[in-house]
Amino acid sequence: MESIGPGAGDPHPAGLSVAGQRRRLALSGVRGHVAKGRDFTHQALRDWGWDGTETADDVLLLVSELLTNASLHAGGCVELVLTSGTALRIEVFDATTTLPRRHPSPQRGLPGGHGLYIVERLSDRWGSTVHDSGKAVWAEIEASRLTSGRPAGA
Repeated sequence: MESIGPGAGDPHPAGLSVAGQRRRLALSGVRGHVAKGRDFTHQALRDWGWDGTETADDVLLLVSELLTNASLHAGGCVELVLTSGTALRIEVFDATTTLPRRHPSPQRGLPGGHGLYIVERLSDRWGSTVHDSGKAVWAEIEASRLTSGRPAGA
């Protein structure tokens, strides 16, 4: 794990900005990467003063969905990166350049095909960026939602 930025890893004192902090978790070859990613994210939210709300729960679900999608559709996760600022940016890196596609018509009540719909519904923005060695699928949640605790659409 790598934390970058002032006071990275220290609990966030009230009133101080967490903007510009970045935390990285290497996941290549790691077993139980979804649980590890959720724990890593939960700790970052706690340290940044953004935990204990419905929106924080949304963040944990987003991380789970992005990591699961990378595992199922992109040959596995390489890294999880969290960046704080005016928004929390969640990035999951994998080793393929194939862009994610939403399932055209997922079936209600049946597993599979719902992940990107969940990502779209819970995040303020999401997308993907291709790199030389793969891609990052990312989602963002506005910091104001994290501090107010209000879920999307509230």
